[in-house]
Amino acid sequence: MCGIIGILGEKDVAPLLVDGLKRLEYRGYDSAGIATLSNGHIDRCRASGKIVNLDEKLKANPLKGTTGIGHTRWATHGGPTENNAHPHATARVAVVHNGIIENYAALKAELERHQCRFETDTDTEVIAHLVDHYLTQGKSPREAANAALDRLEGAFAVALIFAGEHNLMIGARQGTPLAVGYGAGEMYLASDSYALAPFTKKICFLEDGDRAIVTREGAEIYVNDNQPVTRPVRITAQSGASTGKDGYRHFMLKEIHEQPAVIGDTLNSFINPATGEISVPEDILSALENIPRLTMIACGTAYYACMTAKYWFEKIARLPCEVDAASEFRYREAPMPEGGAALFVSQSGETLDTLEALRYSKREKQTILSIVNTIESTIERESDHVMRTLAGPEISVASTKATTAQLTVLACLVLALADRKGLLSPADKAAMTEALRHVPKLVADVLETQDSEIKALAEQLKDYKNAIYTSRGAFYPLAMEGAIKLKEISYIHAEGYAAGEFKHGPIALIDNDMPTLAIAPGSDPLFEKTASNIQEIAARGGKICLLSDAEGLSKMKNFSTWSLTMADIHPFAAPILYLVPLQLLAYHVAVAKGTDVDQPRNLAKSVTVE
Repeated sequence: MCGIIGILGEKDVAPLLVDGLKRLEYRGYDSAGIATLSNGHIDRCRASGKIVNLDEKLKANPLKGTTGIGHTRWATHGGPTENNAHPHATARVAVVHNGIIENYAALKAELERHQCRFETDTDTEVIAHLVDHYLTQGKSPREAANAALDRLEGAFAVALIFAGEHNLMIGARQGTPLAVGYGAGEMYLASDSYALAPFTKKICFLEDGDRAIVTREGAEIYVNDNQPVTRPVRITAQSGASTGKDGYRHFMLKEIHEQPAVIGDTLNSFINPATGEISVPEDILSALENIPRLTMIACGTAYYACMTAKYWFEKIARLPCEVDAASEFRYREAPMPEGGAALFVSQSGETLDTLEALRYSKREKQTILSIVNTIESTIERESDHVMRTLAGPEISVASTKATTAQLTVLACLVLALADRKGLLSPADKAAMTEALRHVPKLVADVLETQDSEIKALAEQLKDYKNAIYTSRGAFYPLAMEGAIKLKEISYIHAEGYAAGEFKHGPIALIDNDMPTLAIAPGSDPLFEKTASNIQEIAARGGKICLLSDAEGLSKMKNFSTWSLTMADIHPFAAPILYLVPLQLLAYHVAVAKGTDVDQPRNLAKSVTVE
């Protein structure tokens, strides 16, 4: 959500700023802009919509200058218009900002009494006017920035440049990520190391409360009481290679097709290909072996991955689990057990709700384990133990390969923990491990042989206004994940329900205009129960699309309108496999409807505000 880049360079920075913004597109945005210093003056170019719109404006009217800041905005206060796009500026200061200024209304009212004229609907404009207000009092840029930042409430990352100050950029972090990049005679600020990868490998991650005075000679970092601090400068592992679609129509489709390799790479990081033994770091297993309860916390798609893992942890590893949505968790002020552990799952590693829940859990003296995809993220740095998904950069807002990688890591952790506790027979351990190792091939088979079939099914479903997804047990979270995929990229209203709950309310929705997608592998121990619920829907005239294996479809062929035949697979590993056709179905429905698949309306990849 939103992206910041700032450059103190040696040549015109406008093209570099735009390239950096393109690397931040994955975070989600609805407008973009840059500001540079030219002959001591602040020049700006902004555009609503995609970065290509900004690029076209800059080609017509290039901005000069070796100092500049850029921003991709995801609208919070005020609509996604060019006027509301960042950077916001006065004649003396320009600012880009990620986050929310919670007390902006009071600050705005105060500044208006000082004759400040506001031109946008954003909270960010308050920052520019507040800094400018202190500059009029004779304060230096650093003093004015400090005075303004001291008064801001909320979560934010900001970068500031000042008219006439070609060798100065000021950054600050409070709850929202910001990194400093060190180059040869050049310096940088950015929301994450990925944006800076083409420019430098030397990165310093700011911590909450940090402020940075950046010049071409380096960066002075201090906390908000003006005390200097030292933050480690590390060599980033991020790749500077550009991320393209490699011939695919959309990033989402490319990322769906990357899943056999991603799942395979992730499995190979935990399972010895020669022996089949699962290897999870000793300190992680020791931390989980005797805990009274594991609390799993995440948002969106990662939350559904945790829900599936709850079934695995409790049934296979006999570990009591609680799963919470991060946005709700810390406000419950939940008591957490002494000696307990909390597991956080996040693609970006920057999701603010998840990060704040992590910090609450640390205050509750829980051992912190995280599963993240983005290396060097804040969640990774603040965790006691980390397990990485090896999905690589995921650009499409709708998560696909990161989700299957999360499930893969969780499955490996469950098996390793159950084995350590002596809960698995050699035969069960071998069967479940072998099933996991077979998943990449089966996913590849789905992509190769069933894509056209799923595309044809999408044509049948694209004109419906609503849909229901349903299943039981470890597949029930897949129903919710399938539903969220459909609604977030095709804008069809869809909900996932536990099949056994249908007769407690949702069955009232069933009619000829409400298709139901049911996930019911014949090998699932709960198949008969799910089949009974499907028959109840069919008896009321519901149209059913059934995902099952050959055994399940043979038993239910008289009750389904459409069907997809899945390969036989052990029920433990099946949720990873069954997720893939749900992704493909949502993708093809969205394409058929002509929506923006990679960057659906109103959504952001990395949600760094509450």
